[in-house]
Amino acid sequence: MPNYIFELSDKVTRRSVSYNNRFGIKIAADLYLPKDFDESKKHAAVIMGAPYGGVKEQGSGIYAQNMAERGFVALAFDPSYNGYSGGEPRHLSSPDLFVEDFSAAVDYAGTRPFVDRNQIGVIGMCGSGGFAISAAQVDRRIKAVATISMYDISRAQASGFKDSFTEEDRNRILDAIAEQRYADFEGNPPALTDRGAPIGFDENTNPIGREFGEFYSTPRGYHPNSITQFTVTSSMSFMNFPLLTYIKSISPRPILFIIGEHAHSRYFSEDAYELAAEPKELYIVPNAGHVDLYDRTEFIPFEKLEAFFTENLK
Repeated sequence: MPNYIFELSDKVTRRSVSYNNRFGIKIAADLYLPKDFDESKKHAAVIMGAPYGGVKEQGSGIYAQNMAERGFVALAFDPSYNGYSGGEPRHLSSPDLFVEDFSAAVDYAGTRPFVDRNQIGVIGMCGSGGFAISAAQVDRRIKAVATISMYDISRAQASGFKDSFTEEDRNRILDAIAEQRYADFEGNPPALTDRGAPIGFDENTNPIGREFGEFYSTPRGYHPNSITQFTVTSSMSFMNFPLLTYIKSISPRPILFIIGEHAHSRYFSEDAYELAAEPKELYIVPNAGHVDLYDRTEFIPFEKLEAFFTENLK
């Protein structure tokens, strides 16, 4: 049985569901519904994407459960090649695949008889924030987008943290990936990146790594499917395909960017906010860091999310 990092609320029901995306990969998901749900009526739906390296039994499940408590149909899914979703080799990632996973979730939600197809929104956490925005750029069925502690994975892979890579850095990384492709092609198990959330961290660990480690590598957020590693060769596609090129085209559909005051990733949301057209809002959570918004319910502004989707999914 999957080990959820949170207790199931007595105000909701949770159903394990699955469906295929357009690549034919079976996606594993959890459907959360209010306890006294009337399936004879049409309801608004919110789709939850997990952080890059996360799974539905962690933060995205917490968000889906809380949105269901507030009356929404809520779906949390595992990305392709990760978690309980299908795809080989395991732990592969790709911008096209991970963006498609959001549209596949819309396919599923929009074909449920109790969901209003004109009332579907998405929430993307961390890396899924960028994927959710990218999906909304081309999938106009998505009527409203909220991001939580957003990471633009393509920008981070191509340019480094706070755009710190030089051209020499980029070329060195690409050369290493190219050599790894030969090794993978010749039948070796695909090499994985280092853990984004280190095990055995201490005060000397990089602060960003330690922040992720305190969640993914401790009982607070640990899940065996969430190893915070991807195939090394996955980085090549992210370095070549930016995610937010057409962010202005989402308008007049609204975007809500939610970020912690002290988040190391704050610049991703601030820059995306500047790029986006109206209507848009940047909401800063006081005293919160990046990972605080994964599971610390005392920081997560669920009332803000409820108001945003109630207003914009109608």
